[in-house]
Amino acid sequence: MANCVKCLISDAVPGVILGKNGICNLCENYKPEDSQILDRQRAEREADLEKALRECKNQAEYDCLVPLSGGKDSIYLLYKLKVEYGLKVLAFTTDINIPPLAWDNIRRTLNKLDIDHVVYRPSEQFYQKLFRHLLKNQEPRGAVYTVSYVYAPLFEGDAIKLALEKNIPLILAGYSPGQPEPERMLYEFSRDLIAKVDWTPPALKTSTEFDELELSRFFNPQNYPSGTVFPRYLAPYHAWPYNQEQIMQKVVQLGLVKSGKHASPIFSNYPINWLLMYSDLKHFGYNPYLPEFSALIREGKANVNQWRILVPIIDFMLKKKVFLGSEVTRSLKWLDLSEKELTVNHPLGAYDPPMIATRRLQNAKSDAP
Repeated sequence: MANCVKCLISDAVPGVILGKNGICNLCENYKPEDSQILDRQRAEREADLEKALRECKNQAEYDCLVPLSGGKDSIYLLYKLKVEYGLKVLAFTTDINIPPLAWDNIRRTLNKLDIDHVVYRPSEQFYQKLFRHLLKNQEPRGAVYTVSYVYAPLFEGDAIKLALEKNIPLILAGYSPGQPEPERMLYEFSRDLIAKVDWTPPALKTSTEFDELELSRFFNPQNYPSGTVFPRYLAPYHAWPYNQEQIMQKVVQLGLVKSGKHASPIFSNYPINWLLMYSDLKHFGYNPYLPEFSALIREGKANVNQWRILVPIIDFMLKKKVFLGSEVTRSLKWLDLSEKELTVNHPLGAYDPPMIATRRLQNAKSDAP
């Protein structure tokens, strides 16, 4: 296996071919006009975002709700909304598997910005059961995809429920470009997804391992009365110009986090993520986040030199289960799992709501030669 000298993507990633010059086909095929098209699309989204930020003011006690994980992106988003836009912001955290360093970031930022904060602490036993089930029943895209795209709808749904409870018109998430996958969200969750579609993953419904009470934790707009006005759910970094390194520097300069270490996604991410990466590295031979970061590098939104150093270090820690990679062992123990139980045995899209599965199929057909 080898990595592209320009964007670092591995030739183990399906569809990636390295030329004799060490440059991948994705970089070779990337044209400046592609970037110009993306910039035009981003500018259109930015105009819509600015309008939404103006119109959300003074409709309720809070103008907007921000899911806060303690990472650099959600922290800087709080700063921009509170300080630069003068909005009344409510921060919201689902307290599952958030590391101490991220909690330090959260406390420091909230104190500095004087922002109200709601923390929801759901049943840890439910999440242990859920993570264990998903890791034993992964779909072909692996552990990061399987767990993230069931776990994310849970806390996204929690945010929607809270916004509805408090009549907050706008939810603003700190997703960077490329997160989540475009079929789920490209700048905004569709109105149909928020107002019509049950978010409960189909494969959990049919598994027989989860009862109705457990499944009811997922957001379902059909449980709300007719005429309910659902909030918009936007990702501002899909609209604003985005540069990963600049945001990491900004949150430190502003005193929102203690140091560059605290701003790094390597240290502030969920501890269980190390187990997910380990599982995918073991099954597929490359870090599952590499395509995402390589795309940011290709588009000039991430520092290639920084990731040229970090990628092999991360893979070393994962393979040896040392330093931060020791979270692999801790998470296996927390979930009462063995490495042999990390298996891919569910069909593609098993956990996707039908609407997302249909959209993915349509996109696949449109991309076909």
